[in-house]
Amino acid sequence: MKNAPFDYHAPRTVDEVLALLAEHGDEAKVLAGGQSLVPLLAMRLARPSQLVDINEVTSLAGIRPLDRAGVAFGTLTRERDAERSALVAEHLPVLAEALPLIGHVSIRNRGTVGGCIAHADASAELPAVAVATGAEMVVRSVRGERILAADDFFVSHFTTALDDDELLTEVRMPSGPAGAGWAFHEITRRHGDFALVGVATMVALEHDRICDARITLMGVADRPVRAGVAEAALVGQPLDDDTMVAAAHEATRVLEPASDMHGSAEFRRHVAGVAVRRALTTAAGRARGGS
Repeated sequence: MKNAPFDYHAPRTVDEVLALLAEHGDEAKVLAGGQSLVPLLAMRLARPSQLVDINEVTSLAGIRPLDRAGVAFGTLTRERDAERSALVAEHLPVLAEALPLIGHVSIRNRGTVGGCIAHADASAELPAVAVATGAEMVVRSVRGERILAADDFFVSHFTTALDDDELLTEVRMPSGPAGAGWAFHEITRRHGDFALVGVATMVALEHDRICDARITLMGVADRPVRAGVAEAALVGQPLDDDTMVAAAHEATRVLEPASDMHGSAEFRRHVAGVAVRRALTTAAGRARGGS
C-alpha cells in the first residue's frame, strides 16, 4: 500500500520543530528513524496530514554522561551508536545487553533511542530498560520544558504522556546502585523478532543478601510493568535457587497478558516466569562478581 497524502516538513532547529507541532497539533507526526512510523504510514494505520522530519536537527543527536552517574541520549541518537558506545557499556550494562536484541543491524542503524521510546511499543526493549533504570524524559514545547519519569511517561499501547505539541528531546538513564548486577533477557521465536516476553532486572547485595532489586517486564501488558511486590519480597533474601523461583512466581502471579497468534495468556505467563528467573540469576551472579 501507499501512504495517504501529507505535507512534508524538514526543520533544522528544535524551535522550528516546536513551532510546527504547536501549529498542527494532532495532525502532525514526528519522523525520527522511521523504523516504526513508515510501515504504519504505508499501511495507512497512521494518517497524519503533516509529517515533521527531524533528521536535520543535528542538535538532537548525541550521547553524554550525566552529572550524576548515568548517560543521556539525544532523541535522534541511533540505536547502533548507543550499542557501540563505551559510555553505555560502562554505565548502563543493562542497556548494552538489550540493544543488540532490537531487530537487526539495519534496523538499529536507522532506529533512534527517542523514536523507539516515543513509539511506546509494549514489546520493545528500550521502554522496558527506561522503566527499569528509572529514566527521565525531557520534553519540550513552545510552552516550555518538563521532565517526566519513565513510569509516568508510558500510558498504554503506543500511547505516552506527550501532549500533541510536545517533542521528546532527551532520555536520561541513571546507572543505578554501585556494584549492582544487571541483566536483560527476552524470549523470541527467532533473533530479530519481537519478543514474546522480556525482562530487565537488577540485584544489589549487602553481606551476600539482596538489599535492592528491580524487575521490569515487557510484552505482558499495555506498557512495561515493574513487579514491585516481587522486588520488595527479594530484599533481605539469600542468593539461592529457592529465592529466584519464588521471585519469578510472585512477579508473574497477577499478570494478565493478552492471548494472540503467538501464544495464549497462560503460555506468556509461564514464559515470563522463566525469563524472570533466568535474568535474576544472571544479575545476582554479576552482583556477586560472576560473569
